Amino acid sequence: MRNCPFLPVAAAALALCFAPLPAASLAQAQRGNVAPVTRLGTSGPWAAYEDDAPGGKICFLVGKPQKIDGGRANAAEVRMSVTHRPADKVANVVNFILGFRARTDSDAVLAVDARRFALFTDKNGAWTRDAPTDRAVVIAMSRGRRAMIRAEAEHGGPMTDSYDLSGFKEALQMIDRACRVKR
Repeated sequence: MRNCPFLPVAAAALALCFAPLPAASLAQAQRGNVAPVTRLGTSGPWAAYEDDAPGGKICFLVGKPQKIDGGRANAAEVRMSVTHRPADKVANVVNFILGFRARTDSDAVLAVDARRFALFTDKNGAWTRDAPTDRAVVIAMSRGRRAMIRAEAEHGGPMTDSYDLSGFKEALQMIDRACRVKR
């Protein structure tokens, strides 16, 4: 996996997006002990967030698939995100949470309309291999209509998730503005 020191922080922030804040955490945030995650807005099936994390601001968008192929025990966890972390000079990090454990040493294929991208898998996630590919995927998704990711399950065959890209460009613009990322 490429060196992404902010993934644990972003993963924690993403977890906050899909679950209500426990009362103790809310009290800590109100006392200023924990920086709250702020929802910047939604556009279609996409939501944009800003997190004033201790290591620097993180801006990210999250979307759930329109269609999930196969009966997965972890279907509620399936999502796609794009993350910016300006303090680390990192932008456009693409991540898919698959909702199943991918076959070891396998690649996932992301199709954005007619364009195809190879993503590496690790456990239940898929990522691009480098920053230029992250940027190309984000540009394709901001111009596209539909994205499909296909990956091989560790136990079983291929699984495919479909994402509606309407609203993706607007959510991307929200996080770009919040983290001052230029296109």
